[in-house]
Amino acid sequence: MTRWYEGPLVAFDTETTGVDVETDRIVSAAVVFQEAAGLRPRVSRWLVNPGVPVPAAATAVHGLTDEQLTRNGRWPSPVMEEIARELGEHSAAGRPLVVMNAPFDLTLLDRELRRHRASSLAHYFERSPLWVLDPRVLDKHLDRYRKGRRTLTDLCAHYDVELQGAHEAAADALAALDVVRAVGRRFATRLDRLAPGELHTLQAVWHAAQARGLQAWFARSGTQEAVDPAWPLRPELPAAA
Repeated sequence: MTRWYEGPLVAFDTETTGVDVETDRIVSAAVVFQEAAGLRPRVSRWLVNPGVPVPAAATAVHGLTDEQLTRNGRWPSPVMEEIARELGEHSAAGRPLVVMNAPFDLTLLDRELRRHRASSLAHYFERSPLWVLDPRVLDKHLDRYRKGRRTLTDLCAHYDVELQGAHEAAADALAALDVVRAVGRRFATRLDRLAPGELHTLQAVWHAAQARGLQAWFARSGTQEAVDPAWPLRPELPAAA
């Protein structure tokens, strides 16, 4: 039987106007589907005119300017619908979804759907479960005592995965997918017995524990930053009174 990390996987990634999932916007996105390890992936790309200015700091990361997005980007409403529908179709086919730092990208997509479609990400997974594989959570749990950062670039270097064109949504999505395959192979004795659905449930527990550990470290260092334990999607904030 084909191991899950050698079989069909889908990956999702975004580039954005910033790092606040409640207020920032998606400017580009990609969904990458690979039927099996080593096969040529199928890539869907979207470029979005967010309707708000793109800060210079964000442009410095992904290279997308207001002028480019105004000229070539599409309006968010149909794009968010297309992305969510494609992810839902992959989920219905039983394909696990790879998302690096899932609470960021998935929450952003959810907020964009609420903003532009009066909908939610959960709506597209009502009939089929969402199985997420987050390379950051997996690596941090399986190799928890390794020192150093765990950005996508760091994970690619550690697992000998090629990353061409970092901070381009399709390139990052494909690299995250390859990292998950590499993690599966390296820790096969610990992962082979777990199905993607079981791993999804476990990662929620692992991420919460990792968040508590990071929050405690912040407290010891005098940092006030809060760490959200929710995974793979942050709950919607209550409406302001």
